[in-house]
Amino acid sequence: MHTSLDGFVAGPNGEMNWIKVDEDIFDFVGTMTDKADAALYGRVTYEMMQAYWPTAGDEPNASKHDKEHSAWYNKVKKIVLSKTMSQEGLDNTTVISGSLAENINKIKNQDGENILIFGSPRASHSLLSEGLIDEFWLFVNPVLLGQGTPLFKGIKETTKLKLIESKTFACGVIALHYACK
Repeated sequence: MHTSLDGFVAGPNGEMNWIKVDEDIFDFVGTMTDKADAALYGRVTYEMMQAYWPTAGDEPNASKHDKEHSAWYNKVKKIVLSKTMSQEGLDNTTVISGSLAENINKIKNQDGENILIFGSPRASHSLLSEGLIDEFWLFVNPVLLGQGTPLFKGIKETTKLKLIESKTFACGVIALHYACK
């Protein structure tokens, strides 16, 4: 999840034009997607991803990243947290509309690799409040937004984290990898 230094994942109107990405970050994230066979999204992020990624790699001017991520997106199992979306007609996608802890734990206990959450701050807030997040990868961007959608919200109790690793990118972004204790 990309975050500003002051802890926001989107500006006051949902803007994300402050997020810095470059080829090094794309390649780094590619190492994470290589180890994941499921992607979890909130409805808004899923609809945004679904509008772009299925065909992004087919475009004549597609970048290496677009081709690789599009191929991964098309094969990965998608999980969407939504109370308003129907699963009808969705390919390789599971919609979870209730019993969050029960449904997510069932998926986590299945054979497979990692489940990645891309963006989806409200879904992340729900998962965190239920203690369902095992690790965080936070991409701290060198910007102060002052207001917007907070990275963390609705935390019911202290959550201790252990720093696993960090990586600094030339664009000024620092990736922090934490495990939940």
